[in-house]
Amino acid sequence: MSIAIGAAIAVLTGIGAGIGIGLATAKATDAIARQPEAADKIQRSLLIGCALAEATAIYGLVIGIMIILFVK
Repeated sequence: MSIAIGAAIAVLTGIGAGIGIGLATAKATDAIARQPEAADKIQRSLLIGCALAEATAIYGLVIGIMIILFVK
């Protein structure tokens, strides 16, 4: 039972990543609306930030799977 709880907590990183990506997208859209000439720089920074945030969610998923498979 405790293994399942530990895996569930590890996978909860996906919630934080989703919230972070949503907030970053909202701020980037707002910034592009205010300064359309800077859209390329803003979009590049947004994509890098979203990739890093998504990587944390994937790490959480991998840790959750490792907990289920290897902890006994």
